[in-house]
Amino acid sequence: MVVASSFEEAVSLIKDRLDIVDTISQYVVLKKSGANYWGICPFHDDKHPSMSVSPSKGIYKCFSCGAGGDALNFLVRIQNREYKEVILELAEKFGIELPKKFAPSSETKTQREAMLKACKKAAQFYNFQLKTANDSNKAMTYLKGRNITDEIIDTYTLGWAPNKHDSLYNELKKDFKDEILEKAGLILKSNQGGWIDRFRNRIIIPIQNENGDYIAFGARAVDEGQNPKYLNSSDSLIYNKSKTLFGLYTAKESIKDDDSVIIMEGYFDVITAQSNGVKNAVASCGTALTAEHVKLLSRYTKSRRVYLSFDTDSAGINATKRGSQVIKDTLATLGDIKQFDESHISTALDNKYACEIRVISPPQGKDPDEFIRTMGGEAFNEFVKEAPLLIDFLLNNILSERHDIKTPQEKSELVSKVIEILKDVNNKIIQTEYVKMVSSVLDVNENAILKELKRTENAYDNHISPKVQKFSVTNSSQFEIKAQKNLLSVFLSVGGSQNYQKLNELLPENIIRDETLIIVKNTIDKLIDTVNNVRELTKNLYTEFIEDDNITQILTDIVDMSEAFNGLDAEELEQTVRENIFRLDRCYSEQDTEKLRKHYREVNNDDTEALKLQMQLRDKIKLNTGDK
Repeated sequence: MVVASSFEEAVSLIKDRLDIVDTISQYVVLKKSGANYWGICPFHDDKHPSMSVSPSKGIYKCFSCGAGGDALNFLVRIQNREYKEVILELAEKFGIELPKKFAPSSETKTQREAMLKACKKAAQFYNFQLKTANDSNKAMTYLKGRNITDEIIDTYTLGWAPNKHDSLYNELKKDFKDEILEKAGLILKSNQGGWIDRFRNRIIIPIQNENGDYIAFGARAVDEGQNPKYLNSSDSLIYNKSKTLFGLYTAKESIKDDDSVIIMEGYFDVITAQSNGVKNAVASCGTALTAEHVKLLSRYTKSRRVYLSFDTDSAGINATKRGSQVIKDTLATLGDIKQFDESHISTALDNKYACEIRVISPPQGKDPDEFIRTMGGEAFNEFVKEAPLLIDFLLNNILSERHDIKTPQEKSELVSKVIEILKDVNNKIIQTEYVKMVSSVLDVNENAILKELKRTENAYDNHISPKVQKFSVTNSSQFEIKAQKNLLSVFLSVGGSQNYQKLNELLPENIIRDETLIIVKNTIDKLIDTVNNVRELTKNLYTEFIEDDNITQILTDIVDMSEAFNGLDAEELEQTVRENIFRLDRCYSEQDTEKLRKHYREVNNDDTEALKLQMQLRDKIKLNTGDK
């Protein structure tokens, strides 16, 4: 066991043990070509190998979607997990002891293991009670009424909590401490001070994590007037409902095979669906869909094709809207959300989507469980095949309200709802076609809708632009950004890192102007005296930005560009720095000139101010053209 003195040292030790080719090969088939390896990028719908893996630089870089980083960054991204979770797992794998501040205590680990064992034993106890208890007949009657067979009962370890205060406690107390049973959510303190079972007189639905461990329970009431209808385990050391999906353990292989997932609302929706051939169905556990749920699912479906199958009442429609927004917000940074079905294969191949959201809405107002029990799994799968994209579902839902319109104001309100959806359609041709359809259905002038849509889009762009631009390298011209990256890449070359101080003295103040690149440069300045070579510097830079995918991607560009300067001597590197400074100076000067021109046009009514600007502009133009 290697003991790390700090979290940073632990990360460094882990990175030393992570071979980037071996790491990525677990997820991507790589083929050697020259000094590097190439493979299909797993972060977009890649059709040809566009991801390069460099063993010498310890980085991967996709030349299509731009994804890049080191081996640890790849694991965090491909698994869609928090980086600290990945580090804790790798530290245990490589025998690295983290500082106590970060490492899970042995006491916590022991508690966790005991809680898992207690939950497993509880699931087995409840399952046995369903088959043998005197008062379980009403539970079996209810389950048979939902077409739940003995085989299904055993597959999902369904059970029965007898209508007694301490039947489970008496069974488990000989093997587990009261503290463990309480923390696992199996028992409660009674008003008299003793312990009682948390679940009584209820059908028990055990909840498993993605590895198959029993971690919690849902409990369904069977008596009329028994409230609440569902009683669920509270969050614990082993259970977090915001990160747990019911049915994922039994669905994950089908989700991979089908490259899609169906999200439903309830436990029995999923049980009925999976038992009738709809194997890729899951549900949240008594809570709304969360970003953590979406990240978890995206580990199993590469194309991130998500079907929402909620109830068809108003509550279900609202759940569809909320759930789809969570999916979009979580995955939008990966690319565009699919908004329309392509007509041609070539178009489909050229489009890369962050995700595809469709809505399953069976007729007759039935929820998935009732529909599958009545019509069968094959009939449900037919609706899956025909499921509309989210945008079409939302538009159809809004347009169905047109029959209730009685006034111009109500029609205007309906059009506003439509525009809220259409403003997110990036393809203007498709957007225009939707406008034509809406104007025809609602009998509203097409140009009026287009004008209102444009006004809304402009207001939306003005609202979000400051946030979007904060850490984007697209604020400046591509030439200017490339020159700044090029300049920084010299310092990350082998010779550049060795002659860092001398080369750094050549830099004029404010030569690096992009906000993100300034952060990278300042971090290089901070780390340069603490490392012995460029490989160590690069490794530490990735550690500094481990939580920032944007900067990690930009850093990868710089590291990749630095290879062009390896092997240059000190004089050649100095000349390269001077050339990039010259290019940037010219670029900045042209920008300043253009600003002066714009200002001059704005103040030409003020003779004195205009004259001063004219003089400045003349001097700038002379400087740019080299006139004396």
